[in-house]
Amino acid sequence: MKRRTALLVAGAVAVAAGAGGGALFLGGRGDAGASAATAGLPPATATVVRTDLVRSRTVDGKLDFAQRRPVTAAVEGTVTVAAAEGRTVTAGQALYELNDKPVTLLYGPVPMFREMKPGDSGSDVLQLERNLRDLGYGRKLYVDTHYDRSTEAAVKQWQKSLNRTLTGRVGRGDVVFQPREVKVVSADAALAAQVAPDTTVLTVASTRPVVRAQLDQGDGALAARGTKVEVTLPSGRKSAAEVVGTVRPEEPADGEAAARDGITVEVVLDGGARAVAGEDAGAPASVTFVSEAREGVLAVPVEAVLALRGENGGYGLQVVGGGRTESETETVRTIRVETGMVADGRIEVSGPDVREGLKVGVAKS
Repeated sequence: MKRRTALLVAGAVAVAAGAGGGALFLGGRGDAGASAATAGLPPATATVVRTDLVRSRTVDGKLDFAQRRPVTAAVEGTVTVAAAEGRTVTAGQALYELNDKPVTLLYGPVPMFREMKPGDSGSDVLQLERNLRDLGYGRKLYVDTHYDRSTEAAVKQWQKSLNRTLTGRVGRGDVVFQPREVKVVSADAALAAQVAPDTTVLTVASTRPVVRAQLDQGDGALAARGTKVEVTLPSGRKSAAEVVGTVRPEEPADGEAAARDGITVEVVLDGGARAVAGEDAGAPASVTFVSEAREGVLAVPVEAVLALRGENGGYGLQVVGGGRTESETETVRTIRVETGMVADGRIEVSGPDVREGLKVGVAKS
């Protein structure tokens, strides 16, 4: 860390020298306390201030919803009611309609992999019965892993509410299981589209709004879970947020492999859905990461720091004093300082002779 700081300071001093056309005032023989006549006064001055220094990085991001995933058709058919983009769908509601029959969202981690009928057993039956109970069907239904007569009766009640044929069975194309409520982010199959099994009909996501941002591989420390950031939303509003992890980059529309030389982070806004109310999902946003912060330190413009000559080297400031009356000549003396963090054109300085309000020389810009 000390080596990095030294390089930053050296770079800042070099920039100051360039900006001042070489007009940096190097202390004679590198000794602090050297004086200068009026002719040696710096071209400009600044004041040592006590302030907070923040080093940050702002990158482009995109407002989205977490955990995007496709929903594919389980059977062949015609889309008779397309998915409604932007809609939040909960258990018991239709995601879309196929062959004039609703494809219903139910909650559960196990995907719909078979037709369920009397005599079947398994975890898929268990989650089906839980949904039937929670939706108010099958008052006497005992929730277990067995598809029995009470399960069949509850399914028929549910089918009647949907105006379906009362088969007592649940076909593969009748329901879609998802862990919880979903947001429809895109309708991939339009009205009247002919779909085959495994054709993507719509894309859903969690209802949790996120911002995805791209970092360089060297910025891995900023991608740590829990890192605090500030998001500027498409409308210009700002919101506090934090990194919840990294995600696999999305594949570009042209089908080429996504770039692997970066880190895609997912950021959750503190205000949740309220924070993005009225914002355009998918629109550009920006994310500001704070990589380092120092509170209440003494700082000067980077142009004020000069490189000291001599075997001791190091850095110093030119302190401008006197000149309180017309007859009093301003003097300049060089003091040695330790340098620290650089941010927003200012550099942290410390040392026994440094204090707030001190008037120091600055190279002319």
